[in-house]
Amino acid sequence: MGRVKSCFSKLFATKVLSAFLLFAFLIGCSQSSQENTVDYFDIIRPKFTGELAYKTTEFVEQYWRVAGNTGFNKSVYWIADHLEKAGYVLENAAKEDDRLTYRIEKRPMKNPTWEPVSASLQIIGKEEPLLVSERNRNMTYLNSASTPEDGVKAEVVYVENPEDVPDLDLNGKIVFTEKGAGPFYDSLVSKGALGIITYNNPSYLQPEKNSASIQFRSLPPQTDTKLWGIALSFAAKEKLKAALKKGKTQVQVNIQTKIYPSEELTVVANIRGLKNPNERLIFSAHIQEPGANDNATGVGVQLEMATLAAKLLKENSIQADRTLTFLWGDEIISTRRYIDEDQERAKGIKYGISLDMVGENTAVTGGSFLIEKMPDPSAIWTRGDDKHSEWGGDVMTLDEMKPHFLNDFIINNFKAQGDFANWEVNTNPFEGGSDHTPFLDADIPGLLLWHFTDQFYHTDNDRLDKVSQETLKNVGTAALVSGLQLVNSDVTTARSVLKEIELSANKRLAAEFELSKKAISENKSIAEEKEILKAWEDWYLQTFESVKDMTTSTDGKLNTEIDKAKNSLKDLNEKQLSNLEQ
Repeated sequence: MGRVKSCFSKLFATKVLSAFLLFAFLIGCSQSSQENTVDYFDIIRPKFTGELAYKTTEFVEQYWRVAGNTGFNKSVYWIADHLEKAGYVLENAAKEDDRLTYRIEKRPMKNPTWEPVSASLQIIGKEEPLLVSERNRNMTYLNSASTPEDGVKAEVVYVENPEDVPDLDLNGKIVFTEKGAGPFYDSLVSKGALGIITYNNPSYLQPEKNSASIQFRSLPPQTDTKLWGIALSFAAKEKLKAALKKGKTQVQVNIQTKIYPSEELTVVANIRGLKNPNERLIFSAHIQEPGANDNATGVGVQLEMATLAAKLLKENSIQADRTLTFLWGDEIISTRRYIDEDQERAKGIKYGISLDMVGENTAVTGGSFLIEKMPDPSAIWTRGDDKHSEWGGDVMTLDEMKPHFLNDFIINNFKAQGDFANWEVNTNPFEGGSDHTPFLDADIPGLLLWHFTDQFYHTDNDRLDKVSQETLKNVGTAALVSGLQLVNSDVTTARSVLKEIELSANKRLAAEFELSKKAISENKSIAEEKEILKAWEDWYLQTFESVKDMTTSTDGKLNTEIDKAKNSLKDLNEKQLSNLEQ
């Protein structure tokens, strides 16, 4: 489609672009003339190889991990061993002057943990099994109970909708549905069903192409019940449906799992800040989930970040004025608890950054590396270059916005690494669902580093061959550089970042103006277009103020520059708003 513009719109856009380019040139000159500025990219790039990140991914991904089980706990102690080799000291053995410390937190679990042992599914009368766990590690529902050791043989009953269940005789039978188990669960238990077989792979997994992929599923903990579940691949689903079309179908199911009491482990490592130790940046990576990219890669990248930072600190190549914290645990649960359980400590948390699915070979998995932004107006009006991932996000409201420099600061750093390494970096509006959400819920700036769309997301094909050491290196480099800049930031850093954010703000307002002009030409509401431009202006006005978070001291010059940036943005948007109808 062509873009409809008036002659004035073209002239105005040209003037905005000229001013924008002049502004960028002046910023570049002022930044290049700064003295005594540490270039962390120069320090980190030659040192961050991705080797430990990849080896850790390889170790962790071999296990089906859920809090408290064998694979989860072995991953915890792998992390701890490498932290100790890097010089981190167990907290309860640390001396007062030890700046590198770690601890393993242990907590009782309300429910028992779970792990799969083996599973098979075979249609009676067929020679070959439909599924075996050696090839389909996700076929068994998380929390499934075991069958008897020699398995069970039972009739399969196809059920299309949960509301059909009350009219069916399911006692001693197996339900098959092309939906998730959740809506069926209570009625299956009450009707005496042995188990459930499901298929509901979403289209972004390209199931007809990846016909052997199974996306993992879960049941409630089987503490008082003995239900089990099997998830099917597309190919297995088609074969089972074909058998059912021919008439009564029985299957042989053998599932062996372990369900046992355990404790939940969380690893917390700290590089204690020298000047402001109670202020901290937290990197978080969850251990649970059975995949390689999700989230063995996050565990691995964060471990290499922690060990490299320790090495450079001991060599006096870097410093840490504030505390740098690395957290490994159970997704969302561990991060939220870290914030909630110590209110005094929480007051000092300045930023939270989540590493989740950060090592993908996108030539194989699809999609790209993404920075999921803190809530900004693109989560209300998603247009232009902003796009939601297939994960999807709800439309937000203006009172849910989180204006902060962290968005553009992280984007700019990762784009710089992308330019350096010829690596694609994109963003998506806020969607939620990972370790960044507890930070945002607590009004702490937080965002997510991840990949999507991944055609193997949550499937048993998310294995090591889908991981790229080069991606691990790129993510880890940009993340560690960003972390070091933030924990060592001061007034000089704040003033430099302010200039970068002002450039981003002007670029965004100019782009939104063009989108609004096009929308109006297509008979969209002028009032709504003005609301969009005003929302972006307000978001950046507050974002300019947030650069004060980078320093503990007040600075008249910084305040003056913030006021100038605000006034400049207001003037720009005032002209845009006044010209919107022309």
